[in-house]
Amino acid sequence: MYRTALFLSIAISASVVAAPSLPRHADLDLATARQLADASLAHCTAAITVVDRGANLLLSLRADGVGPHNSVASQRKAYTALSSKTPTRLFAERARNNPEAANLNSLPELLLLGGGVPLFADNELVGALGIAGAGGAEQDEACAVNAANQLGLNITP
Repeated sequence: MYRTALFLSIAISASVVAAPSLPRHADLDLATARQLADASLAHCTAAITVVDRGANLLLSLRADGVGPHNSVASQRKAYTALSSKTPTRLFAERARNNPEAANLNSLPELLLLGGGVPLFADNELVGALGIAGAGGAEQDEACAVNAANQLGLNITP
């Protein structure tokens, strides 16, 4: 009986020691996504998408009068900004100037058009914001940048 108890205690303590120490990451939540949407709508009338660090959809909305195609565009912009860790207007410019990156526009998930920004808390990527339908790529991006800044999030690490 004593040996069995000793064996079990050693086995249990070994399994505790063997558990890896996994990194903890900051992530956007729904409350923050709503704040980003409100901040965006204060600057522009558009379709807005917020994704978390895993590209999971947190929020997607379209303001009255904004074309329905902009909902899909804002989601693709958010995904592109997250996956490239780069504002989409800059990413599109770099792709246009690099012949080896010319095929990026053939990936259906990416949208090489301004209006998507990655969101960083300090130096950690926490999600992305995509804006479409505010009047053009430059206006979409300005709206997204203003909303991120208003919440204290950065668009670069």
